[in-house]
Amino acid sequence: MPSGSGRVSPSQLSPVARLWQTTNAPDYGGLIVLTVAWILVLLFVDPFHGLFFVNDLQISFPFAEHERVPVWLNFVCALFAPLAVLIVFNIVLRSPLVKHEATYLPLAISVIFTSLVTDILKNAVGRPRPDLLARCLPAPDTPPDVPVDASVCTADPSTHVFQEGWRSFPSGHSSFSFAGLGFTALFLAGQLGVFRPGTRDLGRFLLCLVPLVGATLIAISRCEDYRHDVYDVCTGSALGMAVAYWSYRRYWPRLSSPRCHEPYQLTEAASAGPDWQRVRDEEEAGADAGYEMATLPEDRR
Repeated sequence: MPSGSGRVSPSQLSPVARLWQTTNAPDYGGLIVLTVAWILVLLFVDPFHGLFFVNDLQISFPFAEHERVPVWLNFVCALFAPLAVLIVFNIVLRSPLVKHEATYLPLAISVIFTSLVTDILKNAVGRPRPDLLARCLPAPDTPPDVPVDASVCTADPSTHVFQEGWRSFPSGHSSFSFAGLGFTALFLAGQLGVFRPGTRDLGRFLLCLVPLVGATLIAISRCEDYRHDVYDVCTGSALGMAVAYWSYRRYWPRLSSPRCHEPYQLTEAASAGPDWQRVRDEEEAGADAGYEMATLPEDRR
């Protein structure tokens, strides 16, 4: 029977419904959908080819044959290396399985969701890269000071290099690096209690800053290779960091919470219904107030 509040307890649900409500099955399903959608966009969607000027100096930079951070290295630095660090961190601390899951699943969601949004924007905007003319090789008789389209290009339009010439905004390397390394920085800050009230440990703060420095250097390399300008890189970095924070907060309390090192419990969420998050926030606020009262001098209480 339903409870007096109109909610059905998990024990009264069917096995499938109970699995859906008391585990992270919805997120695993959503992650699969996001991954498939990302792969389909990569394989089958061509970018919009925006107009350009053949005498535009902003797109006249040389094409870098060797990138400072190629795609495979970006995956290593922004996904596999952070994942290894998080795994070792949880193993050393002997974290329970629920904490392992609350660490790796939101990291994967952050990276995949960021990549999907980034590539959708790249194809929809179709902004020329700074090295577009080196990819396009416009015909010698193309008139200057007149907006032209891709039909003036002599390069093979079926090649990946050609199509990538119109995928400048936003920077994929930047968004991907901040989605992975930004999430890692948030996780470390929560586990080490960097922003917990009363904590003043510069060493811990600097340790959490290392992943962000790495992500920033990856983003800067895209300008050095003339693949993007500052506008592309800053937008991509902000996008990746925003998604990383959103994904982190779905599983973990705010960084100033006394419980910032503990993930939200699914059993609590399933039994308490939609009011659970509000209750948890109120409990954390109460804990913060209790901490502040405990730190006050006796004559000020």
